Amino acid sequence: MGRDYYKILGINKDASDDEIKKAYRKLALKYHPDKNKSPEAEEKFKEIAEAYEVLSDKKKRDVYDAYGEDGLKGGISGGGPSTFTYTFHGDPRATFAQFFGSADPFQTFFEFDDGNFNDPFTIFTGMVPKQQERPIEYDLNICLEDILTGCTKNIKISRNVTQQNGKRKREEKMLTINVKPGWKAGTKITFPKEGDVEPNKIPADVVFVIRDKPHPVFKREGSDIRFTAVISLKQALCGGVVNVPTLEGKTVRLDLSSEIVKPTTVKRVAGHGLPFPKEPSKRGDILVDFNIKFPDKLTQQVKNIISEKLPG
Repeated sequence: MGRDYYKILGINKDASDDEIKKAYRKLALKYHPDKNKSPEAEEKFKEIAEAYEVLSDKKKRDVYDAYGEDGLKGGISGGGPSTFTYTFHGDPRATFAQFFGSADPFQTFFEFDDGNFNDPFTIFTGMVPKQQERPIEYDLNICLEDILTGCTKNIKISRNVTQQNGKRKREEKMLTINVKPGWKAGTKITFPKEGDVEPNKIPADVVFVIRDKPHPVFKREGSDIRFTAVISLKQALCGGVVNVPTLEGKTVRLDLSSEIVKPTTVKRVAGHGLPFPKEPSKRGDILVDFNIKFPDKLTQQVKNIISEKLPG
């Protein structure tokens, strides 16, 4: 009667095409000789490929169901199939490559675990997915002047690389980051798989996170920048002019004569902030706060004048 292909694949005789494919996928990965070093793996791998080649082809399967392996291969005389003769091509690796689209899907997507053959809930029984290491993040401090114009940063990184002989070496590489005008703090720039190279693992991504470098004059608020002007009580009450610095190194004159400046007053110098990230041709504002300096002491004469002139 010959071999029982259904038994080889571990399926019933009424198995669907999908069940045949799943059975072959599971067993072919389990017994592939490159990964399974047991003595019987080579022969088992060949049997599995032959069983799949027959049962996945409707014409071959119909002949096999009617006449068995002998009839399929032309070994029956009298009453057997006279117009159909099948010979297995003898290359189970070719069947494997045709099914998976690659002669070795193990190296590309997976690493093999010799002991893990019994998980019925995974398609790739006996296989363990490669795990990628967690991203490695570095802060990249950028001054406001560079955020204003944009800049290029060349950063040298080093990583450990495990070579084929098992030895580790330190490798250096230069990464280039083109910082765009107006980029906000928290913007991330990712360099895929630039982390340490370890066996059976996917290298981690290297991620740089934009941070605002502290500025001696300004504080950033989105695309606006905030500046604190120090003025006297006289300027606050009587008016005056304040020179507001800009990131370009120039100054803008701010006239205070139109109103009394209170500790809560905020003035805007339009268009002298940072570029909008999505519209770099437009810019935010400078927000001007005021630190009003009060005199340490007053003479009695000055007190009298203030008391007389100020409303009660």
